Amino acid sequence: MIRVAGRDDLAAVLALWQGARSSHAVTPDDEHVLLELLAHDPGSLLVAEDEGEIVAALIAAWDGWRGNMYRLAVVPAHRRRGIARRLVSAGEEHLHALGARRVTALVGRDDERARSMWIALGYEFDTAIGRHVRNI
Repeated sequence: MIRVAGRDDLAAVLALWQGARSSHAVTPDDEHVLLELLAHDPGSLLVAEDEGEIVAALIAAWDGWRGNMYRLAVVPAHRRRGIARRLVSAGEEHLHALGARRVTALVGRDDERARSMWIALGYEFDTAIGRHVRNI
């Protein structure tokens, strides 16, 4: 089941990310930032449940200009079952309802498994745009 996460889910989401997120995700995650995310866009944190356990999560956030998807993670034992595909579809629906006409998926450049999945979902790898980032 795919659903919007709430406050009571944050500890489980953080535990999921600790064990299943990409090694390319370097920005620290904590309950405070997730509470801020939910306050800003309550529908942006999506989870997949299996028998009451959160087995996958995705942030699908709207910045007023573009939709962004990141922090997609699926528990290894639940991969290759279409869960990521369903989460991304739910994220697209959420972002489209907010007005997004374009979505960016943030993926580690050399994370071939993740890149292959996003390409299979119809996301093009943009060779023309680079990102410059800085933690503040």
